[in-house]
Amino acid sequence: MPELPEVEVVRAGLAPAVDGARVEAVEVLDARSVARHDGDPADFEAALVGRTLATPERRGKFLWIPIAEGDGGAPRRALLAHLGMSGQMLLREPGAPADRHTRIRLVLDQPRHGSVEVRFADQRLFGGLAVRPLVDRVPDQASHIALDPVDERFDAAAVARRLRRRRQGVKAALLDQTLVSGIGNIYADEALWRSRLHYATPAERLSQARALALLGDVRDVLDLALAEGGTSFDAQYVNVNGQAGYFAHSLNAYGRGGQPCPRCGTTMVREPWASRSSHRCPRCQRRPRGLA
Repeated sequence: MPELPEVEVVRAGLAPAVDGARVEAVEVLDARSVARHDGDPADFEAALVGRTLATPERRGKFLWIPIAEGDGGAPRRALLAHLGMSGQMLLREPGAPADRHTRIRLVLDQPRHGSVEVRFADQRLFGGLAVRPLVDRVPDQASHIALDPVDERFDAAAVARRLRRRRQGVKAALLDQTLVSGIGNIYADEALWRSRLHYATPAERLSQARALALLGDVRDVLDLALAEGGTSFDAQYVNVNGQAGYFAHSLNAYGRGGQPCPRCGTTMVREPWASRSSHRCPRCQRRPRGLA
Protein backbone atom coordinates (compact mmCIF):
# COMPACT_ATOMS: atom_id res chain seq x y z
CA MET A 1 0.00 0.00 0.00
CA PRO A 2 1.37 3.47 -0.84
CA GLU A 3 2.75 5.23 2.22
CA LEU A 4 3.60 8.89 2.84
CA PRO A 5 6.55 9.17 0.40
CA GLU A 6 4.61 7.61 -2.46
CA VAL A 7 1.57 9.84 -1.88
CA GLU A 8 3.74 12.95 -1.54
CA VAL A 9 5.49 12.19 -4.83
CA VAL A 10 2.07 11.95 -6.50
CA ARG A 11 0.91 15.20 -4.85
CA ALA A 12 3.99 17.10 -5.99
CA GLY A 13 3.62 15.73 -9.51
CA LEU A 14 -0.03 16.76 -9.74
CA ALA A 15 0.49 20.29 -8.43
CA PRO A 16 1.69 22.05 -11.61
CA ALA A 17 -1.10 20.49 -13.68
CA VAL A 18 -4.10 21.00 -11.39
CA ASP A 19 -3.39 24.24 -9.52
CA GLY A 20 -5.65 26.85 -11.10
CA ALA A 21 -7.06 24.40 -13.66
CA ARG A 22 -10.73 24.39 -14.62
CA VAL A 23 -12.51 21.05 -14.81
CA GLU A 24 -13.94 20.76 -18.32
CA ALA A 25 -15.27 17.20 -18.17
CA VAL A 26 -15.47 14.22 -15.82
CA GLU A 27 -16.12 10.62 -16.84
CA VAL A 28 -16.73 7.90 -14.25
CA LEU A 29 -15.97 4.58 -15.90
CA ASP A 30 -16.50 2.44 -12.80
CA ALA A 31 -18.98 3.49 -10.12
CA ARG A 32 -17.08 1.50 -7.48
CA SER A 33 -14.33 4.12 -7.57
CA VAL A 34 -16.67 6.84 -6.28
CA ALA A 35 -18.10 4.77 -3.43
CA ARG A 36 -16.70 7.25 -0.86
CA HIS A 37 -18.67 10.06 -2.51
CA ASP A 38 -22.08 10.90 -1.05
CA GLY A 39 -23.98 10.51 -4.29
CA ASP A 40 -23.96 8.62 -7.57
CA PRO A 41 -21.47 9.06 -10.44
CA ALA A 42 -23.65 11.75 -12.03
CA ASP A 43 -23.55 13.76 -8.79
CA PHE A 44 -19.78 13.32 -8.59
CA GLU A 45 -19.38 14.63 -12.11
CA ALA A 46 -21.70 17.58 -11.48
CA ALA A 47 -19.78 18.53 -8.34
CA LEU A 48 -16.60 19.00 -10.38
CA VAL A 49 -17.44 20.19 -13.90
CA GLY A 50 -16.92 23.92 -14.25
CA ARG A 51 -15.02 24.17 -10.96
CA THR A 52 -11.49 25.48 -10.49
CA LEU A 53 -8.99 23.41 -8.56
CA ALA A 54 -6.32 24.64 -6.14
CA THR A 55 -2.94 23.32 -4.99
CA PRO A 56 -3.06 19.65 -3.92
CA GLU A 57 -2.52 18.93 -0.24
CA ARG A 58 -1.69 15.84 1.78
CA ARG A 59 -1.77 14.52 5.32
CA GLY A 60 -0.25 11.11 5.91
CA LYS A 61 -1.50 8.86 3.13
CA PHE A 62 -4.48 11.08 2.27
CA LEU A 63 -4.31 13.36 -0.78
CA TRP A 64 -6.83 16.01 -1.73
CA ILE A 65 -7.30 18.89 -4.17
CA PRO A 66 -9.26 21.84 -2.76
CA ILE A 67 -12.05 23.18 -4.97
CA ALA A 68 -11.94 26.97 -5.26
CA GLU A 69 -15.07 28.92 -4.38
CA GLY A 70 -16.48 31.30 -6.97
CA ASP A 71 -16.66 34.13 -4.44
CA GLY A 72 -12.95 33.91 -3.72
CA GLY A 73 -13.48 32.61 -0.21
CA ALA A 74 -11.68 29.71 1.42
CA PRO A 75 -12.41 26.32 -0.20
CA ARG A 76 -15.24 24.43 1.49
CA ARG A 77 -14.88 21.16 -0.45
CA ALA A 78 -12.10 19.10 -1.97
CA LEU A 79 -11.55 16.23 -4.36
CA LEU A 80 -10.27 13.54 -2.01
CA ALA A 81 -8.12 10.75 -3.44
CA HIS A 82 -7.38 7.56 -1.58
CA LEU A 83 -4.96 5.33 -3.47
CA GLY A 84 -5.79 2.16 -1.54
CA MET A 85 -3.40 -0.63 -2.55
CA SER A 86 -3.06 0.03 -6.26
CA GLY A 87 -4.53 3.45 -7.05
CA GLN A 88 -2.67 5.67 -9.52
CA MET A 89 -3.15 9.33 -10.43
CA LEU A 90 -1.78 9.70 -13.95
CA LEU A 91 -1.28 12.83 -16.05
CA ARG A 92 -1.85 12.40 -19.76
CA GLU A 93 -2.23 14.53 -22.85
CA PRO A 94 -5.79 14.50 -24.25
CA GLY A 95 -6.19 11.62 -26.67
CA ALA A 96 -3.26 9.65 -25.25
CA PRO A 97 -3.62 5.85 -25.43
CA ALA A 98 -5.85 4.38 -22.74
CA ASP A 99 -4.26 3.25 -19.46
CA ARG A 100 -5.22 -0.14 -18.04
CA HIS A 101 -7.67 -0.11 -15.13
CA THR A 102 -8.66 3.55 -15.62
CA ARG A 103 -11.76 4.12 -13.47
CA ILE A 104 -12.21 7.91 -13.61
CA ARG A 105 -11.06 10.51 -16.14
CA LEU A 106 -10.92 14.27 -15.60
CA VAL A 107 -10.24 16.74 -18.43
CA LEU A 108 -8.69 19.98 -17.19
CA ASP A 109 -7.98 23.33 -18.80
CA GLN A 110 -4.73 24.52 -17.23
CA PRO A 111 -4.10 28.22 -17.97
CA ARG A 112 -0.34 27.77 -18.09
CA HIS A 113 -0.09 24.40 -19.80
CA GLY A 114 -3.26 23.93 -21.81
CA SER A 115 -5.51 20.89 -21.75
CA VAL A 116 -4.50 17.88 -19.65
CA GLU A 117 -6.15 14.67 -18.45
CA VAL A 118 -5.98 13.27 -14.94
CA ARG A 119 -6.73 9.56 -14.92
CA PHE A 120 -7.45 7.56 -11.78
CA ALA A 121 -6.45 3.95 -12.41
CA ASP A 122 -6.95 1.23 -9.83
CA GLN A 123 -6.46 -2.47 -10.44
CA ARG A 124 -7.67 -3.79 -7.08
CA LEU A 125 -10.44 -1.22 -6.51
CA PHE A 126 -9.60 -0.48 -2.87
CA GLY A 127 -9.05 3.22 -3.60
CA GLY A 128 -11.29 5.91 -5.01
CA LEU A 129 -12.15 9.57 -5.46
CA ALA A 130 -14.82 11.62 -3.71
CA VAL A 131 -15.87 15.23 -3.32
CA ARG A 132 -15.92 15.81 0.43
CA PRO A 133 -16.48 18.80 2.73
CA LEU A 134 -13.46 20.37 4.40
CA VAL A 135 -13.27 20.54 8.19
CA ASP A 136 -10.53 22.92 9.34
CA ARG A 137 -9.06 22.69 5.81
CA VAL A 138 -8.94 18.87 5.93
CA PRO A 139 -11.51 16.55 4.26
CA ASP A 140 -13.97 15.15 6.78
CA GLN A 141 -12.89 11.57 6.05
CA ALA A 142 -9.31 12.46 7.00
CA SER A 143 -10.05 14.73 9.97
CA HIS A 144 -9.01 12.02 12.47
CA ILE A 145 -5.55 11.67 10.90
CA ALA A 146 -2.63 13.03 12.93
CA LEU A 147 0.13 15.21 11.49
CA ASP A 148 2.97 13.33 9.84
CA PRO A 149 6.71 13.65 10.64
CA VAL A 150 7.51 15.73 7.54
CA ASP A 151 4.83 18.32 8.31
CA GLU A 152 6.41 21.57 9.53
CA ARG A 153 3.84 21.69 12.35
CA PHE A 154 4.79 18.23 13.65
CA ASP A 155 5.69 18.42 17.36
CA ALA A 156 8.09 15.52 17.89
CA ALA A 157 8.41 16.05 21.64
CA ALA A 158 4.64 15.96 22.15
CA VAL A 159 4.24 12.88 19.97
CA ALA A 160 7.08 11.17 21.82
CA ARG A 161 5.29 11.76 25.11
CA ARG A 162 2.06 10.32 23.70
CA LEU A 163 3.96 7.36 22.26
CA ARG A 164 5.42 6.56 25.70
CA ARG A 165 1.93 6.30 27.16
CA ARG A 166 1.13 3.35 24.89
CA ARG A 167 1.33 -0.18 26.24
CA GLN A 168 1.28 -1.71 22.78
CA GLY A 169 4.35 -2.70 20.80
CA VAL A 170 6.23 0.21 19.31
CA LYS A 171 5.57 -0.82 15.70
CA ALA A 172 1.83 -1.01 16.28
CA ALA A 173 1.99 2.46 17.83
CA LEU A 174 3.86 3.87 14.81
CA LEU A 175 1.17 2.50 12.49
CA ASP A 176 -1.64 4.16 14.46
CA GLN A 177 -2.63 7.04 12.17
CA THR A 178 -4.25 8.92 15.05
CA LEU A 179 -0.85 9.15 16.79
CA VAL A 180 1.40 9.87 13.82
CA SER A 181 0.36 9.53 10.19
CA GLY A 182 1.97 8.38 6.97
CA ILE A 183 3.98 5.44 8.34
CA GLY A 184 3.24 1.99 6.98
CA ASN A 185 4.83 -1.43 7.25
CA ILE A 186 7.84 -0.68 5.06
CA TYR A 187 8.99 2.52 6.72
CA ALA A 188 8.22 1.29 10.23
CA ASP A 189 10.56 -1.67 9.70
CA GLU A 190 13.23 0.66 8.29
CA ALA A 191 13.01 3.11 11.20
CA LEU A 192 13.04 0.34 13.82
CA TRP A 193 16.14 -1.16 12.20
CA ARG A 194 17.87 2.22 12.40
CA SER A 195 16.84 2.58 16.05
CA ARG A 196 17.87 -1.01 16.90
CA LEU A 197 14.41 -1.67 18.35
CA HIS A 198 12.40 -4.90 18.22
CA TYR A 199 8.91 -4.29 16.82
CA ALA A 200 7.27 -5.75 19.96
CA THR A 201 9.09 -3.47 22.41
CA PRO A 202 6.33 -1.89 24.53
CA ALA A 203 6.23 1.80 23.69
CA GLU A 204 5.90 2.62 27.39
CA ARG A 205 9.40 1.24 27.98
CA LEU A 206 11.01 3.91 25.83
CA SER A 207 12.66 6.90 27.46
CA GLN A 208 11.78 10.32 26.09
CA ALA A 209 15.22 10.50 24.46
CA ARG A 210 14.79 7.07 22.83
CA ALA A 211 11.31 7.94 21.59
CA LEU A 212 12.58 11.20 20.09
CA ALA A 213 15.47 9.35 18.44
CA LEU A 214 13.01 6.87 16.92
CA LEU A 215 10.86 9.67 15.51
CA GLY A 216 14.03 11.21 14.12
CA ASP A 217 14.85 7.93 12.39
CA VAL A 218 11.31 7.84 10.98
CA ARG A 219 11.80 11.34 9.57
CA ASP A 220 15.18 10.40 8.07
CA VAL A 221 13.75 7.30 6.38
CA LEU A 222 10.82 9.25 4.96
CA ASP A 223 13.09 12.03 3.70
CA LEU A 224 15.36 9.53 1.96
CA ALA A 225 12.40 7.74 0.40
CA LEU A 226 11.03 11.06 -0.84
CA ALA A 227 14.38 11.90 -2.44
CA GLU A 228 14.30 8.58 -4.30
CA GLY A 229 10.70 8.82 -5.46
CA GLY A 230 9.17 6.29 -3.07
CA THR A 231 9.29 2.50 -3.03
CA SER A 232 8.17 0.37 -5.98
CA PHE A 233 8.10 -3.41 -5.83
CA ASP A 234 5.84 -3.84 -8.86
CA ALA A 235 3.97 -1.79 -11.44
CA GLN A 236 1.18 -0.81 -9.03
CA TYR A 237 2.96 2.17 -7.51
CA VAL A 238 4.08 4.79 -10.03
CA ASN A 239 4.24 8.57 -10.06
CA VAL A 240 1.98 10.76 -12.20
CA ASN A 241 4.13 10.04 -15.25
CA GLY A 242 3.97 6.28 -14.77
CA GLN A 243 7.53 6.00 -13.43
CA ALA A 244 8.61 3.78 -10.54
CA GLY A 245 10.36 4.90 -7.34
CA TYR A 246 13.84 3.67 -6.44
CA PHE A 247 13.86 3.48 -2.63
CA ALA A 248 13.49 -0.31 -2.78
CA HIS A 249 17.20 -0.39 -3.63
CA SER A 250 18.03 1.42 -0.37
CA LEU A 251 16.05 -0.73 2.05
CA ASN A 252 18.00 -2.05 5.03
CA ALA A 253 15.32 -4.22 6.66
CA TYR A 254 12.04 -4.59 4.79
CA GLY A 255 12.05 -7.51 2.36
CA ARG A 256 15.53 -8.62 3.42
CA GLY A 257 14.64 -11.82 5.27
CA GLY A 258 17.43 -14.37 4.75
CA GLN A 259 19.93 -11.71 3.72
CA PRO A 260 22.80 -10.33 5.83
CA CYS A 261 22.13 -7.33 8.02
CA PRO A 262 23.80 -4.31 6.39
CA ARG A 263 25.11 -3.29 9.83
CA CYS A 264 26.40 -6.47 11.48
CA GLY A 265 26.11 -9.24 8.89
CA THR A 266 23.68 -11.41 10.90
CA THR A 267 21.02 -13.11 8.79
CA MET A 268 17.86 -11.01 8.81
CA VAL A 269 14.55 -12.67 9.68
CA ARG A 270 11.00 -12.20 8.46
CA GLU A 271 8.39 -12.90 11.12
CA PRO A 272 4.56 -12.96 11.03
CA TRP A 273 3.11 -9.84 12.61
CA ALA A 274 -0.52 -8.66 12.76
CA SER A 275 -1.54 -10.45 9.53
CA ARG A 276 1.54 -8.99 7.85
CA SER A 277 5.29 -9.46 8.29
CA SER A 278 8.07 -7.72 10.17
CA HIS A 279 11.70 -7.78 9.15
CA ARG A 280 14.51 -7.38 11.66
CA CYS A 281 18.05 -8.29 12.61
CA PRO A 282 18.09 -10.83 15.50
CA ARG A 283 21.33 -9.32 16.80
CA CYS A 284 20.69 -5.60 16.38
CA GLN A 285 17.01 -5.76 17.31
CA ARG A 286 16.79 -8.26 20.16
CA ARG A 287 13.46 -9.27 21.61
CA PRO A 288 12.88 -7.38 24.89
CA ARG A 289 13.19 -9.35 28.10
CA GLY A 290 9.96 -10.66 29.52
CA LEU A 291 8.19 -10.94 26.15
CA ALA A 292 7.19 -14.35 24.82
